[in-house]
Amino acid sequence: MHNRAQLEWRCRRGTKELDLLMQTWLRQEFDHSTEAERQAFLELLEWQDDQLIHLLIGSDVSDQPRINELAGKIRSLSLPRP
Repeated sequence: MHNRAQLEWRCRRGTKELDLLMQTWLRQEFDHSTEAERQAFLELLEWQDDQLIHLLIGSDVSDQPRINELAGKIRSLSLPRP
């Protein structure tokens, strides 16, 4: 079990953009995500902000496919809906 308040706090990053990306996924997807996605998300919370923003905007990739897959899901939540 994950403490929601702690996760919300850890999603607060150095930039508003990162806050929005991470908090949106946490609030909309975390509870019904797979355990593998949750673990990947917890790993992303350990990343430095400069590395994380490059991954989430798509200008960098991880050597771990599951991290890249989750980054794509996080990114897609921020795209405007038609």
